[in-house]
Amino acid sequence: GGPSSPPSNPFAVDDDGDGGSDDGYVNGDDAYPEYGETTNNESSNVELWKDDIRSKNRNGKHSFEMVPLSEELDDGGEFNYDNEDDDGRHLRQRSQQSNAPFSGDDYATSKTFLPKSVYHYLFPPNVPRVVQLCRPENIAVPACYLLVGLLQGLSGPFTNVYPLDLNASEAQQATISSLKSLPSTFKLAFGFLSDNFPLFGYRRKSYMLIGWAITSFSMFLLLFFSDLSKDAVELYNSQLEEGDDSAGRYQRQIQSTLDDPTALTAGEPPSIPFLSFSLLLFGTGFWFADVMGDSIVAEKAKFEPESSRGHLQSTCYACRFFGLMIAAPLSTVIYSSYGPNAVVVLMAGLPASIVPLVYLLKETKNVPVASTKDQCGEIWTTVCSRAVWQPMGFVYLYNVLQVGNAAWKQYLKTVLGFTSNQLNTLLIVAYVLLWLGIMAYKKFFIQWSWRTVYISTTLLNGLFSALQILLIQGITFGLSPFLFALGDDAFADFISGIQFLPTTIMMVHLCPVGSEGASYAMFTTMSNSAYTLATAFSTLLLGVWDVSKEAMERGQLSGMINLTALTTLIQVSGVLFVGLLPRTKEDLANLHADPMSGSKIGGFLFLFVTLSSVVYSLVIGVLNIVKPGWAGES
Repeated sequence: GGPSSPPSNPFAVDDDGDGGSDDGYVNGDDAYPEYGETTNNESSNVELWKDDIRSKNRNGKHSFEMVPLSEELDDGGEFNYDNEDDDGRHLRQRSQQSNAPFSGDDYATSKTFLPKSVYHYLFPPNVPRVVQLCRPENIAVPACYLLVGLLQGLSGPFTNVYPLDLNASEAQQATISSLKSLPSTFKLAFGFLSDNFPLFGYRRKSYMLIGWAITSFSMFLLLFFSDLSKDAVELYNSQLEEGDDSAGRYQRQIQSTLDDPTALTAGEPPSIPFLSFSLLLFGTGFWFADVMGDSIVAEKAKFEPESSRGHLQSTCYACRFFGLMIAAPLSTVIYSSYGPNAVVVLMAGLPASIVPLVYLLKETKNVPVASTKDQCGEIWTTVCSRAVWQPMGFVYLYNVLQVGNAAWKQYLKTVLGFTSNQLNTLLIVAYVLLWLGIMAYKKFFIQWSWRTVYISTTLLNGLFSALQILLIQGITFGLSPFLFALGDDAFADFISGIQFLPTTIMMVHLCPVGSEGASYAMFTTMSNSAYTLATAFSTLLLGVWDVSKEAMERGQLSGMINLTALTTLIQVSGVLFVGLLPRTKEDLANLHADPMSGSKIGGFLFLFVTLSSVVYSLVIGVLNIVKPGWAGES
């Protein structure tokens, strides 16, 4: 979209040496890199598209256009555009003497020791340098996504198990969980902040550094002001069993150590309030940096040639889920073997390791920023477009119908007797298959119609969900219940991985230029809030039939069969709304270009659902903090 009012000179060319036009549309390195140019200034034969180019129509109103860049240069050495305004002028012009070539194929001048095939794998020659993620100036982007996955995997066992080791009540556990996730409610605010208020001249990298610094600082704070060792937990629990309160406990420990040098010695573990505060800081920094990473990808994804649309995001999310896949089992092993201290050391050190990469990240400094009023107007115009509210309406409806069987884990543990290790194995395998699903989409399905992907995966997911009924009835075709459940859950997560990318690719290309941070955060907030609502629905369904632990122990499983059948039917019903989803990126472009596709009602409903979801999450989080146990926890 760009700013809501066009720049004073729409034909301005680069005067700062960065190869981009100084026209107020600069994002990342260049808002519009020199598509169509090669290193020897020959024109490219690849037709490319630029999203969200905004011009004025005959009525003087702004309208979306998907403008194809011409395959040829005109006689004056400038790029032609197929669409021209009423005055016959080109919408944009580019200098032929740009120093930002379209092709990244600089193998002949790179002086690399790598074979050409390897070099071109790392730096694909058919895409602009700005989206070649292995370049030193871009490597921070996949590294950020990898770090997000690693920290998600590492923090899971720590936040789930360590409070239990400290004898935290269910209400306190709910408080800790809410504090860690509460900052995700403010993703929209984080994105809006970076869009509107550059820090030290940068809109993204400065805030990303601050985010990771806060994440690292929070864990160092926990390390320096408490004892996270196994001995501290054992001493804490043993003295609780003896009836000691915290006052004077560690003075008595020192005295006992003087009397018996072999006695267990340890410092004081963190209190529940201090642990909660540290995790709140951790979550704030984590989500802040994550939003910056998403914003950068939303900017860079618009530079991809049509032939490779979606590869940038699929690569970044593959990095994220690879980190999650590796870190989750690793964290469990480290926690069991070395205690929580080793896990927290990793959680403190890893964010610090990305600082040099963020420093190398190339971002144009002091780019023109539209006023807050103009950006809000731009976002309003965006959400009123049918290209936004229609597909996002599908995303919300589909996700809210993914109602799971909330009693399933209890069934696995109570009826089938799954151990904690077996349940953890299911989780780890789920992470692995989720990553494989992402890779499968990138490799095999990225050119498929989005509707085809959703229809086929939804029906397959319904099939695997229905197989749970066979497991409840004891029909496993000769397999052990564990292997049968493992295959069922694993394939379901593989399918989820395939489904994940189409909508995220769509969201990126809906973001207006200049407001990528707030827009993408808004889209993901709406999508994620639907899952939150689906979780609430799954809890409500527990009261329809008797699926309590006591009923399972008595062998009364008819309620489980009915609940599984109902949730499967609800999940599959999401396919009924697939007509709202564009078939392909071309369909999305056509919706963008249709001047009659705008709807203020659609835009209002979109913003109402998004903001209501934010308020809902905020209220639930605050209630868990200020009034622990309000939902019935003890």
